[in-house]
Amino acid sequence: MKKILIALLGALILSSCAKDKSADLIIHNAQVYTVNENFDVATAFAVRDGKFIAVGSDEEILADYESANVINLDGAPLYPGFIDGHAHFYRYGLGLKNANLVGTKSFEEILEILQDHRKEYPNDPWILGGGWDQNDWENKEFPTKDKLNEIFPDVPVLITRVDGHAALTNSAAMNQSELFFKTQEVNGGKIYFDKNGDPTGLLVDNAIQLISRYIPEQTQTDRIDALLKAQKNCFAVGLTTIVDAGLDVNTINLIDSLNQTGDLKMRLYVMVTPTQESIDYFKAKGKIKTDYLNVRSFKVYGDGALGSRGANLIADYSDDPGNSGFLLQTPEFYDELARTFKDMGFQMNTHAIGDSTSKTILDIYSRYLPEGNDLRWKVEHAQIVSLEDLPKFGQFNIIPSVQPTHATSDMYWAGDRLGEPRVKTAYTFKDLLDQNGNIALGSDFPVEDINPLFGFHSAVARQDAENWPEGGWQAENKLSREEALRGMTIWAAYSNFEEKERGSIEIGKFADFVVTEKDIMTAAESELRNTKVTTTYVAGKRVY
Repeated sequence: MKKILIALLGALILSSCAKDKSADLIIHNAQVYTVNENFDVATAFAVRDGKFIAVGSDEEILADYESANVINLDGAPLYPGFIDGHAHFYRYGLGLKNANLVGTKSFEEILEILQDHRKEYPNDPWILGGGWDQNDWENKEFPTKDKLNEIFPDVPVLITRVDGHAALTNSAAMNQSELFFKTQEVNGGKIYFDKNGDPTGLLVDNAIQLISRYIPEQTQTDRIDALLKAQKNCFAVGLTTIVDAGLDVNTINLIDSLNQTGDLKMRLYVMVTPTQESIDYFKAKGKIKTDYLNVRSFKVYGDGALGSRGANLIADYSDDPGNSGFLLQTPEFYDELARTFKDMGFQMNTHAIGDSTSKTILDIYSRYLPEGNDLRWKVEHAQIVSLEDLPKFGQFNIIPSVQPTHATSDMYWAGDRLGEPRVKTAYTFKDLLDQNGNIALGSDFPVEDINPLFGFHSAVARQDAENWPEGGWQAENKLSREEALRGMTIWAAYSNFEEKERGSIEIGKFADFVVTEKDIMTAAESELRNTKVTTTYVAGKRVY
C-alpha cells in the first residue's frame, strides 16, 4: 500500500511538472522590448491561456517550457501591442465606404473624386466624404456650395474637413432641413454667409448638426461591417487596443455583442457621448469591464479645431483679428458634467484645443480633483496650453492625451494662426510629459492616418513624411524613443486604468504583441514611417 501511495505521489508530481512546463506558444530569438519599469529587453517568452507566463532569455524559456507552437523570430524586434490613446474606431469604419478626400490638392480634385464616387454608389441617398484640408491647396480659402450645386443639384452632399469640425454642404442637403433656413446663429457653431446673406454651405462645429441629423441611419449590417473592416485595417498596423472617443449606448452594446461572439477581437476603451440618455443609462448600469471592452469614461467637446478657427483662444487669431474662436457650451455646462461624472465615478475626458479652452477645463477639473488623486481625468489633445496653466496637469494628476501627427500636420500654418510667441505653447509634448511623468499618445484617426508608427516618428523627429524640417519643428518638445514607445503602450494603458493587464510584456498580462520588419528603437528616423508591421497577436493568437 505504501509503495502504491509513493507511486501515485510521484505520478502527481510528474503530472504537475509537465503541466507547469506546457505553453500554448513560445517565441524565442527575438528582440523583445518588454516596456516594463526598467525597459528591459528580453529574447523569449511563453504564453498560456492568452497571457504571458514567462519572459526571459532563450535558454531560460526553452529549458523551462515546451509547446507545439515554437516560433524562432530570427532576431526580429517585438513590442507590446500598440495602443491608440485617442481615435474614432467606429467612425473610421463607417467612413471606409465614403469618398476619401485626404491629401487632395484642390477643390477641383475633390469634385472629380465625388463624381467618381457617385458612379460607384449611384443609389446612395446622400454623398458623404471627408478628409479635405484647404490649407493644402494653392487657394487656401474655404470652398462654397456653388460647384456642388452645379454637379449635384438633386443629391444631398456633406463633405467634412479633416479635423471633423467643419463641413461643406450643398443646397439639396440644406433643403432637407427646415430648421436650417430659420437659423442665423448657432450656439457653439457657425454658419458662413456670403455678401448677399445667403449660406455659402460652410458649417463649423455645432452648425454641422443642422444638416447631419438628416443623414439616413446605418443598417445593422452596415454597422457590423464597419466595425469588422476597421478591426482588420487596425490589426494590420499593429494596433491591439484603441480608445474610441465618443460612442452612443447602442453602438457600445453592439460592440459588446460582437466581442461575445468572438467576431470583434479588438480591445476597446470606449468614451461615452454624454447625452442625457447615456448618462442615465450608465448611472443605472455602472461601468462595463470585460477582457475586450472597458467603459468608464465620457468624452466631452470643449471647442473646435485650430485649422477651421473654431479653437477657443485667449487672444484673437493672429491671421483673423476679431475672432478668438468659441466654446461649444457654457463653462457652467462643463462644470455640471464634471460634478455628475465625479459622483458616478467615471473619468471625464475633454477635447481642448485652444489655450482658453484648456484654461477653462483645467480650472473646472481642479474644483473636483483633489491633489494626489488617482481619477485620471484627461485633457484630450491639450494642443495649446499657456505657461501659467501647464503646472495644473501635475498639481491635479491630469493626463494629457495628445496626437503627435497633429503637430506635423499643422506645423505649416500653426504659426500663422497663433503668431509668436504663442505658437511655442502649442504641441508641447515634452513639457506636458514632465508634469506627471506620463503622456498618452494617439492619432485621432480618421483625422490622421491609422498607422501608429506615423505618430511614433512625429513624436521623436517632429518631422513630416518627407522628413522636413531638418532637425524637427519646435524640437525642444521631441520625445525620446523610449518615451514615445511608452506613450503608445504602458502609459496609454495607464490612462485607461489597464496598466495591470496590458501595455507591457510581463507575466500575467494579456499576450498582445507586435513584430516589425525594422527595429523602431534603432532604425534611422527617416525609416520609421516606412517600417512595416509583419505580425500582430492578441491574447496569444495571430490576428495579422
